[in-house]
Amino acid sequence: MTPAAPCDVLRHFLRLTADGPSEAMADLFGTDAVLEMPYLPPGAPAQQPGRDAFRAHLREGAKLQKFHAVDHVQVRETDDPELVVAEYRLHGRVLATRRRFAFDMVMFARVQDGLITWSRTYSNPLDGATAFDTAEYLLTAISAA
Repeated sequence: MTPAAPCDVLRHFLRLTADGPSEAMADLFGTDAVLEMPYLPPGAPAQQPGRDAFRAHLREGAKLQKFHAVDHVQVRETDDPELVVAEYRLHGRVLATRRRFAFDMVMFARVQDGLITWSRTYSNPLDGATAFDTAEYLLTAISAA
């Protein structure tokens, strides 16, 4: 059977994300996948490489937040047949505060043989700090830099 096209893999990932975070999202990643999230909320641990580390990250994330929907999805191919780009809005709520959020996201992903082997996801750090009530921490970190 032919592996799914990179754009299809990313669309499937976003469908799973819409009801996440869930460990099933990790099944679309290669064993040694590298996941980069440069603008994680203040205090969040850096993402470790590998599918199992991503699965653990998702398990911990499910204790903090619940996603409700993904919309405004645009998935684009690039000149590199393995590299795709997705723009989307992620809706959810923070479990501790019940505060709702909508994050505009951009994800770059390299897909080989139907699995994501590398991804880099960007969102606005101020949105994350607002949702998780850590804006003061973010401002202090910016001031110290």
